[in-house]
Amino acid sequence: MELPKHWISRMEEQLGDEGKELLAAMQQRAVTSVRVNPAKAHNLTFGKKVPWHPCGYYLDERPVFTLDPLFHAGAYYVQEASSMFLREALVQSVDLAAPLTVLDMCAAPGGKSTLLLSGLNADSLLLANEIVPSRVPSLRHNLTKWGYPNYMVSNHHPDDFSSLKGFFDVVVVDAPCSGEGLFRKDDKAIREWSPEHAWQCAIRQQNIIDSAFPLLKPGGVLLYSTCTFNPEENEKNIARWLEKYPLEIIPLDVPESWGILTGKYGYHFFPHRLRGEGFFLSSLRNTETGYIRHKVKPVKGLSKLNKDKSAAVERWIDDKYELNLFQKGNGDLVGIPENLLEATSVIANALKKRSVGVKLGALKGGKLVPSHQLSQNQVLNKTVPKMELNKDEALRFLKKEEFTIPENSSPGWKLVSYNGTGLGWAKNLQNRINNYLPNEYRIKMALPK
Repeated sequence: MELPKHWISRMEEQLGDEGKELLAAMQQRAVTSVRVNPAKAHNLTFGKKVPWHPCGYYLDERPVFTLDPLFHAGAYYVQEASSMFLREALVQSVDLAAPLTVLDMCAAPGGKSTLLLSGLNADSLLLANEIVPSRVPSLRHNLTKWGYPNYMVSNHHPDDFSSLKGFFDVVVVDAPCSGEGLFRKDDKAIREWSPEHAWQCAIRQQNIIDSAFPLLKPGGVLLYSTCTFNPEENEKNIARWLEKYPLEIIPLDVPESWGILTGKYGYHFFPHRLRGEGFFLSSLRNTETGYIRHKVKPVKGLSKLNKDKSAAVERWIDDKYELNLFQKGNGDLVGIPENLLEATSVIANALKKRSVGVKLGALKGGKLVPSHQLSQNQVLNKTVPKMELNKDEALRFLKKEEFTIPENSSPGWKLVSYNGTGLGWAKNLQNRINNYLPNEYRIKMALPK
């Protein structure tokens, strides 16, 4: 790996005696790590634990994740170990027992959003926003697989959030950056790097925070992170914001054994100090006081289901989830948890390009045709008929090839599952099986013979 000469010089100056250790570490193989979904992966473990996350694991080798049905089921997420530190920062910065409104401003492909959902309680609402339209499908897919009902997805520029001033308890900005911390796992990051590009990233980050800070409630928390070592994008930006805004740094208790470098403005992850890639995080609190009230109005474009239609849907829903059932103009049915209805309505009426609630399906002939999202979601009634497949047959289902139906499988809708975890829907018509896995989610690579 040939690293940029200007970057090498800067890192040697930045780290002093440790510069050569970092450069040597950057020539080594990147670490592979995963984070288990506590809502789905019961008793699923991997290798050695990531110290700063209870569900994080290091892998000795990088497998072909596409060939693991549990990956497609959302039982775990492949995430860089250093970035899992977001959970620890969240735990030490806010009261997770309280209902929180959380914005993940730069959310795709979904690693931090899924991490946040696993840490928030059921009375909290996460808005996962992505500015780049082409990146929204991967974000939506990963959140669908993760299976939580308390999130929304939006596709907006940070400037579009102005009507949500003072609405969020937590704003997470995992900012687009120069990517220096990913050099050893991403050749593209090396090719695109230049001092000018890093400077442009710092300016972009400043613009994002200019839009993000006003969205914080008084006393709210801003969690800012990058995957770069560059002080212009990290420490110097934090220093600017401390002068510009009523912010204070939240000090975190970080054990020395973790290998994280604690600085004046945040926490640095260097590959020569720990098992992980380059990462920086700072936790900041809005010191303003007061309260901003937002009007709660019915969500435009949604009509409440009548009793007859509701009855056809409710048998698919777990009794412990109190969902308000609505129909969209296109006929799709969505369910919004009762405890999240007000927060959902405020966001939905403030933004145009956003999802609302859990997509449940559509009614045909008075019966529900269930959505793929419902097959993955916690709100699904645990008593729905299942079709448990072994690994080979599950992969065939995921590739949308013919698969062997278990003996004595009754006709009708079936939740296709592997190791008890849902993969999608199939309908047994006795003479054939209809596979309802969305085409965009199917496996495209050849399966092993």
